[in-house]
Amino acid sequence: KDFISIDFTKQPFFINTETQTLKYQSVIVATGASAQWFGLPSEQELRGRGVSACAVCDGPFFKNKRVIVVGGGDVAMREVQHLSKYAEKVTLIHRRDQFRAQLALQNVVKSKPNVDFILNSVIEEVLGEEKVTGVKIKNIINEEVSEKEIDGVFVAIGHTPNTGFLKGQLELSAKGYIVTKDETLA
Repeated sequence: KDFISIDFTKQPFFINTETQTLKYQSVIVATGASAQWFGLPSEQELRGRGVSACAVCDGPFFKNKRVIVVGGGDVAMREVQHLSKYAEKVTLIHRRDQFRAQLALQNVVKSKPNVDFILNSVIEEVLGEEKVTGVKIKNIINEEVSEKEIDGVFVAIGHTPNTGFLKGQLELSAKGYIVTKDETLA
């Protein structure tokens, strides 16, 4: 049934669908999140043809290939760690000179022999026609642009929670996450 609304003001909770009203003592809200993208036209054109936001989903397709991961947080480090099992070479590109990821994750990734790093840099364009063949990388300090031949781009720059439909019904943080108290709403 298509979800219409939930009354979170009191228990039991009432969930209204197109055809009926359901009554429950508890509701688990598990909306997931959507990957954030650079917003480059070339990135969108090549999504699913070498551009991905999920190393666990798409990593095996890049066995013995050269890939990049863009990001500097925990998610980016986990993506690199996972891809290093499949890819011939993984390059992590980050716009700063230091990572935000937990130090333990950084150390694990830095210990991988098939991983290297390009810091203070951003992706300007994803190259390729039918599939990814490379990227244009811009160094944000000296503004030098270079090209790197690669087979895949994994974007790990953040997520947006899929909670828009809850706006006005639950307290959401500035970033859209559900505000909880002791890990629950009650």
